[in-house]
Amino acid sequence: MSRPLTLRRAEKYGFCAGVRIADREVKKFAAAGGRGAILGQLVHNERVVEEMEELGVRTVDSLDEVRDGTIVFSAHGVPRSYLQTARRRGLRVLDATCPFVYDVHDDAERARQEGLHLVFIGDSRHREIIGYVKDLEPGSFHVLSTVEAAAAIDWSAYPQGIRILYQTTLNAEEYEEVARVIETANPAASRTDTICYATKENQDAAVALARDPEIDAVLVIGGKHSANTRHLWEICERHKPSYLVHDVDDVRAEWLDEVEILGVTAGASTPDYLIAEVEARVQELAQRRVTASG
Repeated sequence: MSRPLTLRRAEKYGFCAGVRIADREVKKFAAAGGRGAILGQLVHNERVVEEMEELGVRTVDSLDEVRDGTIVFSAHGVPRSYLQTARRRGLRVLDATCPFVYDVHDDAERARQEGLHLVFIGDSRHREIIGYVKDLEPGSFHVLSTVEAAAAIDWSAYPQGIRILYQTTLNAEEYEEVARVIETANPAASRTDTICYATKENQDAAVALARDPEIDAVLVIGGKHSANTRHLWEICERHKPSYLVHDVDDVRAEWLDEVEILGVTAGASTPDYLIAEVEARVQELAQRRVTASG
């Protein structure tokens, strides 16, 4: 590669509104002298977790680890019973749950009160999904993400009706067949649109970036445990050589061979400063190769 490398960002990328609000609220709390603990990562990004700990707000895995002070509920949300438990224990609560996640909680509760069986399309291990289902009766819901899993269930056993809801970080179009299996088996099934608009905008922009004929490869930046970042990488990988990185240490010089225009996008939990750091590292490696070849 002898020509300078050009970076081109996606039209939409990085922090969504919900994550940006959560990040801002915890920083405001810390700046006012507040000290406390976040239940689970505030967002799925290791640098953000480190930043919060430096501000005096550590991350914990369980409510039992917090004896006093303030507990922060992350953008992913928690089971609503956790709020009652925290207050019963005398903890102050800073609730940074994303508004879109709260919408899903509300939609699910309305459907439950109507007597409908709930189906959540998503990852059963994801904290967002755990927040939706932990307080529910075991027989009142399913969590699944594949056509095979949907086809293995007798949906006619729920004549009262079924409500299908999505994990907010998913691309609903990719799970259309899963929902159709349920609807075909039970005409009383219906869906609620629970996909975060920011997630969809980031994904649509990633598709446009990866399909651009001028783009040679795509770099996707995000946390190791960020589901929406991985989805972005999967989307881009279908169209161009694509690389998923968590920080500057993951960037490899050999990726830049024969690349003149590198597309860049980032997950909804990726802070702006991390994107800038990775881009600076890419430019540094690219300049070294230009100098070496010249």
